[in-house]
Amino acid sequence: MVLLHVLFEHAAGYALFAVREVEEISLLLPQVEESVLTIGKFHNVVKLAAFAPFKSAQSALENINAVSEGILHEDLRLLLETSMPAKKKKALLGVADAKIGAAILEELGYQCQTGGVVAEILRGIRLHFHALVKGLTAQSASKAQLGLGHSYSRAKVKFNVNRVDNMIIQSISLLDQLDKDINTFSMRVREWYGYHFPELIKIVSENYTYCQLAKFIGNRKELSEESLEGLEEIVMDSAKAQAILEASRSSMGMDISPLDLINIESFSSRVISLSEYRKGLQEYLRSKMSQVAPSLSALIGEVVGARLISHAGSLTNLAKYPASTVQILGAEKALFRALKTRGNTPKYGLIFHSTFIGRAAAKNKGRISRYLANKCTIASRIDCFSEVPTSVFGDKLREQVEERLAFYETGEPPRKNLDVMKEAVVEANEVVAEVKRKQEKKEKKKKKREKRQLEALAAAAEVENSVLETEENDIEPKKKKKKKQQELEAEAELEENGLEEEALPKKKRKLTVEADQEEEEEEKKKKKKKKKEKERARDSEED
Repeated sequence: MVLLHVLFEHAAGYALFAVREVEEISLLLPQVEESVLTIGKFHNVVKLAAFAPFKSAQSALENINAVSEGILHEDLRLLLETSMPAKKKKALLGVADAKIGAAILEELGYQCQTGGVVAEILRGIRLHFHALVKGLTAQSASKAQLGLGHSYSRAKVKFNVNRVDNMIIQSISLLDQLDKDINTFSMRVREWYGYHFPELIKIVSENYTYCQLAKFIGNRKELSEESLEGLEEIVMDSAKAQAILEASRSSMGMDISPLDLINIESFSSRVISLSEYRKGLQEYLRSKMSQVAPSLSALIGEVVGARLISHAGSLTNLAKYPASTVQILGAEKALFRALKTRGNTPKYGLIFHSTFIGRAAAKNKGRISRYLANKCTIASRIDCFSEVPTSVFGDKLREQVEERLAFYETGEPPRKNLDVMKEAVVEANEVVAEVKRKQEKKEKKKKKREKRQLEALAAAAEVENSVLETEENDIEPKKKKKKKQQELEAEAELEENGLEEEALPKKKRKLTVEADQEEEEEEKKKKKKKKKEKERARDSEED
């Protein structure tokens, strides 16, 4: 007879239940399934064989991680080896997860079963677990589940701070918004300042430069030869600067009040600051993309790569997409319109903004977009799942796209993908080894620094202790000296009075000394009083 045991993983520990001899077919009857809900009837089906509680929260987290990954932990191995029957052929173990069942079969040799009867029994155990295990209450079981759930989720969510794609999504969205806002505000400055100096719009076409000039010039009538150098610095062209100066002298614009000029200048300075912030944001995006998705940014550019990640939702989502989806990502409206009207589907979406499609001939645009989407998918997967991201694969994939473009134009055959990838793997391994070496050096330096700090703190503590000890030692002899002096004085007084010191005990000696001191003080007070009385008598006689 094969004995069925059921393994149940709980937040409190591992529990092994022995299923009593019941026909398997009868357990699947609906009446029996309903009996699982009542604890009294369920006690007749299962019996607790062994329970191994987790020693700590950290141990529970380690065990649950091992179970989720299908790895046999040492704690679980120990429980099964000690509690399962010795004859492995006659023992059958019911488990919830097939992965852990395969690991148990491989390492311990116990036959494992999942689904069917085991699922029903586990449902009952999960429902009545706190009643089946002695000393475990429903409240403590739920607390353990909640604590382990939080720590497990926290461990799963943990990621490398430098490889967060959320920052890329936010920064590219902000960059697009800034482009729209700067364009709108610049048009407002042009329109506003154009009433006073309309000729400047034709001379200067760039928004940022126009705003700088509007702020610098102010009132066009005040523009002279002296301000020519300042104009040249802004425009970076002496001919244009001269043209602005000549245009200001013969301008058809209306006169403007100082108050209006102040407002125009302040608004222009705001637009300039926004433009400068946009430049900084673009640099930040470039550095972030080189950390998070170096291969994708090397292949297609930082901005287009960031837009792809943003549209997909994350780098992981983009890595999951097939090349056909990446190709038309961003052209969903056109795709569904084409499907609805049975027209031609779009050939490209966001990847159209890359330089490759613009350089290709009209007949090859669809072909190159398909090829580029394929390479983008490979690059995003490499970036997403590699431990140390490098731009080596991105550079090699870019070379392949360049070769494909040349093949469409000249017919020169490109290199095989296998050869290119072999080269890339060799180079990437070298780069990764160098990066790891640098990281190890940094860690060593950090450890040395921490060691020095600890040693310095320990030395400072030792110095403080020694200073305190010396101070205490200095105070004690001073006290002793004072005591000795007092004793000597007392002895001298006793000798003067003709008394013998040895006859008196220590306590009496102290009392006598104190009495003498009090008498001396009283005599001094009396003398002072007499002096004062004499002085008063003299003063009264003189009056």
